[in-house]
Order: sequence, then structure tokens, then C-alpha cells
Amino acid sequence: MSQKKINIALLLGDPSGIGPELVSKLLNKKITNNANIVVIGEKNILEGGNKISGSSQNLKYVDNFDQINFEEGNKFFLDISNGKNHSYKLSECSKEFGESVLSALNLALELAKENKIHAINFGPFNKTSLKLGGNKYSDELHLMAEKLEVKDFFCEFNVIDNFWTARVTSHIPIKEVPDHVKKEKIMKPIKLINEAMKLNGIKVPRVAVQALNPHAEFGTEEKDEIIPAIEEAKKLGINADGPLPCDTSFITAYKNKNHDCIVGMYHDALQSGLKAFGFDRGVTVQGGLPVPITTPAHGTAFDIAGKNEANIEPTLNSFKIALTMAENKNKA
Repeated sequence: MSQKKINIALLLGDPSGIGPELVSKLLNKKITNNANIVVIGEKNILEGGNKISGSSQNLKYVDNFDQINFEEGNKFFLDISNGKNHSYKLSECSKEFGESVLSALNLALELAKENKIHAINFGPFNKTSLKLGGNKYSDELHLMAEKLEVKDFFCEFNVIDNFWTARVTSHIPIKEVPDHVKKEKIMKPIKLINEAMKLNGIKVPRVAVQALNPHAEFGTEEKDEIIPAIEEAKKLGINADGPLPCDTSFITAYKNKNHDCIVGMYHDALQSGLKAFGFDRGVTVQGGLPVPITTPAHGTAFDIAGKNEANIEPTLNSFKIALTMAENKNKA
């Protein structure tokens, strides 16, 4: 296979959840032939996923990246077992599970820094296991940003049906949100999502911006901060529109197809609408990092782990986004 293809690292996700069985299924999808695939993890975890999914793959196993020759094939398994054969139980959190995930993730990030990997797509992580395993960051995005030495603004994008969302604030108390609704802070996700969507193939993204207050009128933030941010974005050539009242923004922007994405002021104003329209199809994109990193938006789903009931669509969509963004980034 040609080295001209994008190199994508696939991570199995938490071994106690549905990640391994989803990656097992993904590896047999035709679209994975459009990239050079390096699965990073423990061999027995993938084998467990294969047993659940009823799938198998013709992967070439290696112990380090330098053993990979993409002229000999496009799918490799980089085994981090180091001679150990850990046994993992489904549907429970543990220090060992977190350590395994962190080992695979840290290796993928190091390879990305060395430009050996051009995108990362991972099965769902479990935050409790990550914390038990030694993750000291609030979430995996902050871990990734630190490892990749990101100094500029970064944030999480949530996606359904290629409709994207970004937010000014995330996991903070609602009473603190108005203090962060400032023009300069609103501009950051507007600019970032505009550039990210261009990488995803939208030449001129139509960026909607949500209001903060009901009907965009019961307060001063719209007039003082949000509208000035929208006007500044327009001056930069960004096709920005708003502010849209939160209660109808997803009908206007997503359902009626008037916009390609929404930037909101706080977590629930975006996530409530997004999950109502497509919880079972969601994708998370780690925005602002030097390489595309994506994952299905659902969690580890302990209630169905091992039952071969997990829906492959979000995982497949997350892979497609990682591939498209990496290819376009390479062209640029």
C-alpha cells in the first residue's frame, strides 16, 4: 500500500466497555482501506472484541512503529502488551483498565508529535478508570492538549449528521456562565469551528451563534458581547449569523438546514438540542489540536458491553471525520 495514504491510529477504548467490539467491526469496513491503519493496544483486548463481534481481521502484528512497512499492507496492530496477558472483566471500572488506555493513548500522541500518525480515532474511554489509572487532567482533551504542547485555544466539538457544535463555556456552574460571555471569548470557538469545518470539507461554513438569554432579549449580553463578536467574525470573512434564541436554534440551524454549525454560550444549551436530535449518532471531535482526534460521543455502555448490540454508526462516522480532516490538512 502507498505511504501517500493518511496514517490513522485506532485505539480500542476502555477494555471493559463496547470499544473493542466496535473497533473490531470498524476494521472490516471498506473505508478503512483508504488509510494506513495502526491499531494500538493489547492483543487480547482486540481478540475479546473479535469474540463478541464475531469478526476477524488480517492484521500484521508489530512491537514498535519502526517495524511497520506500509508497502506490505495497510493494517497493523502495534501490541503494547509487553509479554503480559491481562484479563479484563466487562462492565466495571478499574485502575488496570485506565492504565491500559493511557498507555495506548500516550503512545499514539507521541507518534503524532513525530508526524508518524496523522489522525487518531478512539473507542470510548471511561473517565473513572482513566482517573484510577493516573489521569490527572479534568478530561482526555486536556491531557491530549498538554501532551501535544498546545498553547492556543482548544475545545470539544460535538457532531451529528455532520452538523457541528462548539461552546464558549463547558463544565462550569451555570451561575458563572455570564462572567465568561465576553466578545473575545466568544470569538475563539467561532474562529476554531470555522477552520475545523473547512478541514472537514465545508468551504464556507455557515456559523450560527446562540443567544444567552431567553428569546435573545431578556438581558444585555447579546447587545454588549455576542452581537459585537458576530460582527467581528464577519469582518474576518466568517459567515456568522445570530444570535439565535436557544429554544429554537436547533430547529432553525439543524432541522431546517440553515446553518452548518452552532456556537453556544454554555454546555446544556447545545447538548440538550444535539442529543435530542441524534444521541445515537453523535461524534466528538477534539478541536484545536495539531492532529484530528475523534471518537463516538456515547460512553462505554456497560449495560450492553459484551452483547454485540453496540451501534457501529457513531464509530464509523467518527472515523470518516478523522480521515477527511487529516486528508484535507495534508493537502493544505
